[in-house]
Amino acid sequence: MLIGELSERTGVSSRMLRYYEAQGLLVAGRGPNGYRDFGEEAVVTVAQTRALLRAGLSTEVIRSVLPCARGERPEIRWCAELRDILNGELAEMDERIDALQRSRGALAGLLDPS
Repeated sequence: MLIGELSERTGVSSRMLRYYEAQGLLVAGRGPNGYRDFGEEAVVTVAQTRALLRAGLSTEVIRSVLPCARGERPEIRWCAELRDILNGELAEMDERIDALQRSRGALAGLLDPS
């Protein structure tokens, strides 16, 4: 299918689909005219990518996760080292949340000096 059809079917802009391809998350063949030609599996790959992005993962991490993802939700088949990667991402996310909470507390203290 052409990129426009994939965009319509997934609700993701053509520009974003080209970005996913550039990041190695989506693979397209090329037709004789040079146009991108996506297989049917691209619809599921885009859904998986969107779900993993909503989970706060970077495209670099998603590139490691996608080979282990099954279904649109996705469900993860635990490939070698994947659990360690995701646990590391979770720990980093927790650190960012803690830092934001400290910053929020400091800002709230400035607004209410009592």
